Amino acid sequence: MSAAVEIPVLVEDRGAVRVITLNRPHLRNAIDLSLRYALAEAIEAADGDATVRAVVLTGAEGAFCSGGDISTMQRRPRHETTPRAQAAQRIIRALWHTPKPVIAAVEGPAFGAGVALALACDRVVAASDATLATTFTGVGLAGDMGIFASLPARVGAPRARQMLMLGSRISGAEAGVIGPVDRVVDPGTALAAALEDAATLAAGPPLALGAIKQMLSGEPRHPLAVLDLEVRNQTLLWDSDDFAEGVSAFAEKRRPVFGPATP
Repeated sequence: MSAAVEIPVLVEDRGAVRVITLNRPHLRNAIDLSLRYALAEAIEAADGDATVRAVVLTGAEGAFCSGGDISTMQRRPRHETTPRAQAAQRIIRALWHTPKPVIAAVEGPAFGAGVALALACDRVVAASDATLATTFTGVGLAGDMGIFASLPARVGAPRARQMLMLGSRISGAEAGVIGPVDRVVDPGTALAAALEDAATLAAGPPLALGAIKQMLSGEPRHPLAVLDLEVRNQTLLWDSDDFAEGVSAFAEKRRPVFGPATP
């Protein structure tokens, strides 16, 4: 009897919210090469689907992601490991490129590449007893998957330096205080809370949310350049169906019903 084929990523739509689940629970959803490709493809597909307004990223069976699958790692020359590293960065590029809000729902461990993956999302919802740690140095690595942009942006460079160098573990509750986590919830409820937040965002104006992601992308900009980009985005939005609907809803004292992501 043949062994069951592992499906590294599960995809499910709940209304306008797409739930993408890392699905290697026997290894606490550790990331191997097949999961890297499957996850990037799932995020890119959500980005290209007009019916999807928000994305929730989570892990199967009470674990978010225990990091890279060390059992698949061994010393190799740079020309062999570069495609593997680039496959990881493809995931982060997809998360940062899509104008759609992405929320991480974290239960259990988020270690190494797992915590980097969560922090690459626009919002992080974590159980109070979840555990976050930048464990890259434990195997002699420094970190990737955007961790050198996302972590300092959330906690500041000095704290990020200490977290990356020491690899200390922090709880979801502590992470909610110092910055890596945006919302702390009771154990076992991270996905439900993330879906609740995603539904709120999915009902929001997609063009405006996309502009906010773009403006806060982390790309260094001169303050005067920020002013020019704000003018560009604001004038584009002023001539959108969403803006017209928002003004009408305000005048009619009702909740706005925003349309798809089109000008």
